[in-house]
Amino acid sequence: MFTTRPELHGTFGMVASTHWLASAAGMRALEAGGNAFDAAATAGFVLQVVEPHLNGPGGDLPIVLYSAARDDVIVVCGQGPAPERATIEHFRGLGLDLVPGTGFLAACVPGAFDAWLRMVLELGTARLRDILEPAIAYAREGHPVLPRVAQSIAALDEFFRAEWPTSAETWLPAPEPWSLFRNEVLASTYERVLGEAEAAMSDRDGQIQAARDAWYRGFVAEAVDDFARNELMDSSGERHRGVLTADELAEFEAPFETATSLDYHGWTVFKTGPWGQGPVFLQQLALLSELDVGALGRTTADFVHTVVECSKLAFADREAWYGDPRFADVPLERLLSAEYAAERRTLVTEHASDELVPGLDGRLPTAVTGAAAVGAGEPTRGDTCHIDVVDRLGNAVSATPSGGWLQSSPVVPGLGFALGTRAQMFWLDDSHPNALEPRKRPRTTLSPSLARRDGEVLAFGTPGGDQQDQWSLTFFLHHVHFEGDLQAAIDMPMFHSNHFPSSFYPREAKPRNVELEARFAPAVVAELRERGHEVDVTGQWSLGRISAASRDAGGTLRAAANPRGMQGYAVGR
Repeated sequence: MFTTRPELHGTFGMVASTHWLASAAGMRALEAGGNAFDAAATAGFVLQVVEPHLNGPGGDLPIVLYSAARDDVIVVCGQGPAPERATIEHFRGLGLDLVPGTGFLAACVPGAFDAWLRMVLELGTARLRDILEPAIAYAREGHPVLPRVAQSIAALDEFFRAEWPTSAETWLPAPEPWSLFRNEVLASTYERVLGEAEAAMSDRDGQIQAARDAWYRGFVAEAVDDFARNELMDSSGERHRGVLTADELAEFEAPFETATSLDYHGWTVFKTGPWGQGPVFLQQLALLSELDVGALGRTTADFVHTVVECSKLAFADREAWYGDPRFADVPLERLLSAEYAAERRTLVTEHASDELVPGLDGRLPTAVTGAAAVGAGEPTRGDTCHIDVVDRLGNAVSATPSGGWLQSSPVVPGLGFALGTRAQMFWLDDSHPNALEPRKRPRTTLSPSLARRDGEVLAFGTPGGDQQDQWSLTFFLHHVHFEGDLQAAIDMPMFHSNHFPSSFYPREAKPRNVELEARFAPAVVAELRERGHEVDVTGQWSLGRISAASRDAGGTLRAAANPRGMQGYAVGR
């Protein structure tokens, strides 16, 4: 069948990501003798430079990987926790009902840097210089600015000049689309990390550890601490100083964790724990497992309706139950059980549900929708990136870096990047599993995916906030039931529900709302509306930015990337 791009086949290595320069940098690492873990980290640091509106060095990073040497699936949690002074009492004392979506108050410990380097330290083979050099080169010598980056910066010109002068120094004047842009301060930051590491140690492992120390216990942590003490504008419409300090950075190490998993039609699917939204993907699979998805058809109203209604039930449980399991009692085994799925499945009818109904007597947080007016020119949240890698050795990586967006927090002087704003996903509701608490991880939306079957491993994922585990689910269902070709499954028309509260400030929900691409037939749209869905038809190629890479039991590698957005690419041989 026709696809927008060919599915790539090879035996040496495959890298797919949301930007072609990152994919090429990852492939460079493989060609130099590195493995999938080296390639993913190299690509990840390049994404921080070339997609600064989608992620940055101050952001977050969950990774789901398969190590062939260990024969084990591992989660690396690069989601930093809330600072010690981030309490509900403190935020309420500032007159806030929600954690602001921008600015200092929403900053957690930046976890991406340590997650990339701990993975390389434990599982990779490359030296620190090999990992950082491509990113340093693009920051120092320049990279072609994506039109979306240029547009984002131009829209914030007035705000940056008036409120965030350090961001104005870094990003203004706004670059023209496709012009070469240099972030020489960021280049110097990484050059200093590399220089200090190489001066401190001569061996590979020692240098990587020294780089982690420079970041979390050295000059980077000191600069973050100094800057966050300032009082600057955020999305509440008021100026606030931050609560993040160098002490919190010094204590952080990205942990290796056991993945959460579920079996579905011969596949075992692996996700993060409930500190991320990953288990909601598995809950949807559990609900769909007895509904004969293959008989529904690929682009029918029955398919869309069934998936959306199951999604509503799973996401209701996400809202009621998910949170950092170190602080909250999340009944994950029960939520993923076949018995519970059978109970919940009876709530799926032929008509669109009006309700958001968690199970197990779960309590939804007090939803605040449209609570704050967004000021003219005020910065907004960014999106996310994604990377998938498989190598000739049988390793696989699925990673979803995000946060530290140029538009969501001011640039830290002398470092060239902004802090993250992931704490906006906490609720200021002390009885909820995702309530704001010191040292607690927010229930993030970042959700890489990995699946295994009969010696085959598949890494996949997408940017998209709350839509990540809807678009990825649609891709996976197409791949399992309809389209073995990865590119064909990515190219199928996408849709998602906005029925539940957004994870992002100001936490709006649109009950019964479904967005779907215009490639669905008009008759499908009409039938969905007859069933009670509030349907918004979007552009033909507008939803999702999925990429995927796989290795079968015989050693054949495959990869594919999303044509939407005109920047994601897979490379390999």
